[in-house]
Amino acid sequence: MELQKISIAPQGQSKFDVLFNPTQYSIVKANTIAEAAIPGLGSPILQFVHGNVRTLNMDLFFDTYEERTDVSTETEKVYNLLAIEASTHAPPICDIRWGNFHFTGVLDQVNGQFTLFLSNGTPVRAKLSVVFKEYIDVETLVRVNPTQSSDHRKRRVVLSGERIDTIAAEEYGDPGKWRVIAEANDLADPSVLKAGDSLIMPVVR
Repeated sequence: MELQKISIAPQGQSKFDVLFNPTQYSIVKANTIAEAAIPGLGSPILQFVHGNVRTLNMDLFFDTYEERTDVSTETEKVYNLLAIEASTHAPPICDIRWGNFHFTGVLDQVNGQFTLFLSNGTPVRAKLSVVFKEYIDVETLVRVNPTQSSDHRKRRVVLSGERIDTIAAEEYGDPGKWRVIAEANDLADPSVLKAGDSLIMPVVR
């Protein structure tokens, strides 16, 4: 049975296989959490800000010693994935497949090490540490995980330095809607918000 190799298919470009499969890869997923320091409390209040995309991390190995050819001919295929395309003004979206594994993402970083050379200085062995960030189109993201909009009553913890007009802009897309927040929370002085306060975000029709 022929060994299946990892394939990388940039959209609009030719697919290519890596020379050697990695011994491992890692998928990293995290959230961004803000800390609001409140005077007098033993620990800050945590507030979820947003989820982050998954990242794929792996090392790709290249060796052309037996062929006595320049290994950079192969490594440039990976480095070229960082190039900005004229039509999209962004790097290409890549489909990465290995057996049942499938990851769609954009190359974020390459760290290359060239470790073996011919007598004339031609590199023939290299290791590229690559990081791909997952790409999910907006329609799919909203369909799979719809966000809570201003049509749903909710609460929000005030962070240090936040103003009511900027909160209104984030929640409703209109800083002028600070009045509905002030009225819903019976704020005597809307210009003064204290970090740690919990505000009702009312429904806006």
